[in-house]
Amino acid sequence: MENQTKPHGAVNMHEEMRRAFSLLSGKWKLEIMWLLNQRVYRFGELRKAIPGVTQHMLTAQLRELEADGLVDRTVFAEVPPRVEYAITEKARGLGPTMEALNAWWQTYGGSLPQRPTSRGRKGAGGEI
Repeated sequence: MENQTKPHGAVNMHEEMRRAFSLLSGKWKLEIMWLLNQRVYRFGELRKAIPGVTQHMLTAQLRELEADGLVDRTVFAEVPPRVEYAITEKARGLGPTMEALNAWWQTYGGSLPQRPTSRGRKGAGGEI
């Protein structure tokens, strides 16, 4: 069996990629990042743009993205208060990755099995 120890000071890329994946893992994080890569959004606009997301889950995902330095939250001292969310410069570095995913989808998306796009709670009908 091959020796799995790494030389002193060497970077374990598997662990580093796990850290990167964990930043973006979450039911709604990639969709939030995709939208914020297009423009600045207010909370209500984001909620309307992501069908099926609950207010609680959107809040939680935005807080995690903000804590990780991928989203900026700006509160304006107005009545009523206005809050805007924007992608950070650090997160803009993911732009080429998002563009590559878009190109991949344009090429292969039509050949993949179709799944329902609605996630989370259903409408007023009471179905879950």
